[in-house]
Amino acid sequence: MPQESNEIESSNSQPDQLELIGFASSYTTTLSGLVELMEASRRAAARSVNAIMTATYWEIGRRIVELEQRGETRAEYGKQIIERLAKDLSDRFGRGFQKSNLFQMRAFYLTYPEKGQALTMQSASPEIFQTVSGEFPLPWSHYVKLLTIKSPDARAFYETESLKGGWSVRQLSRQINTQYYERTLLSRNKAAMLEKGFQPRSEDAVMPEEELKDPFVLEFLDLKDEYSENDLEEALIRHIESFLLELGGDFAFVGRQRRLRIGDQWFRVDLLFFHRRLRCLVIIDLKLGEFTYADAGQMHMYLNYARENWIYPGENPPVGLILCNKKNEAVAHYALEGLSNILAAEYQTTLPDEELLTTELERTRRVLENQLVGKGKLPES
Repeated sequence: MPQESNEIESSNSQPDQLELIGFASSYTTTLSGLVELMEASRRAAARSVNAIMTATYWEIGRRIVELEQRGETRAEYGKQIIERLAKDLSDRFGRGFQKSNLFQMRAFYLTYPEKGQALTMQSASPEIFQTVSGEFPLPWSHYVKLLTIKSPDARAFYETESLKGGWSVRQLSRQINTQYYERTLLSRNKAAMLEKGFQPRSEDAVMPEEELKDPFVLEFLDLKDEYSENDLEEALIRHIESFLLELGGDFAFVGRQRRLRIGDQWFRVDLLFFHRRLRCLVIIDLKLGEFTYADAGQMHMYLNYARENWIYPGENPPVGLILCNKKNEAVAHYALEGLSNILAAEYQTTLPDEELLTTELERTRRVLENQLVGKGKLPES
């Protein structure tokens, strides 16, 4: 009898196990389908925004050219128009209307004057933008890259191949940088070269969330992009911001994760302050690893950009502070290249002591790491 009871229990448990296996399989299938749906939806949303954005920028370029033609033909006159538009549009809409951007929109229209003609015949409405956006099958970031190519034939080649191959902007950049057009022309087996060009590399892939966080898209929609590399870096940046403000009344907070565009590349400055006594901007960049010469070169580039674009008349040249945070090691380094000896010495005596910053950075890192380990966001060391 006991044996018969065990057999009955075994037979009763069997359907439960099969049911669990079936549920797990169904769940996996459903999850996979939902992931695929979300990725497809995000890509569709990014394509829609990009198409309307590109059509809008084409129309802005057309109207700039039209305004120039109504006035004088001198190049200086066109420059004055763009400078005034850059100020007025920036005051009204914020980011995205620097002089360089407007010159780019103007060049976009002059390069593709035949596209988007329906806009010139009707008022700018959401419906017409949606219709005309079909004339611009590539995202704006692709056209930004294409505008850097002087040869019309080479530009047309890269545009065609981007469309046929579904190239991401990274793949397009790589092909341009490696002179894919010239290599194809010189190749005896052009078909093989073209077929090879369709094959993307792993580094060419762009995830749907990256498309939506494209700086061009964020700028067009006037959205903030406050994403940091990880929770520890974000926490460190916020603490260093508070720490500097607590040192006294000299530091005035200007911005965090301030984006800047140089050519067709985007960069971010972690923290931007104004020092009242020194009358200068202070650019702070946080690095989670060791200090390298590349960090100094990047800061030097930031300082040059800020000197040309961010400072006001009467202000002193900006100064950069690189904070490097690595386990058991913290380094604070001032980037004073290009400054006179007198001004550099004044900066060094007025800004926070490097030893003080180093000690605070290391102490903060330990505290934050312990907090994040407790929350399960970092593994225990």
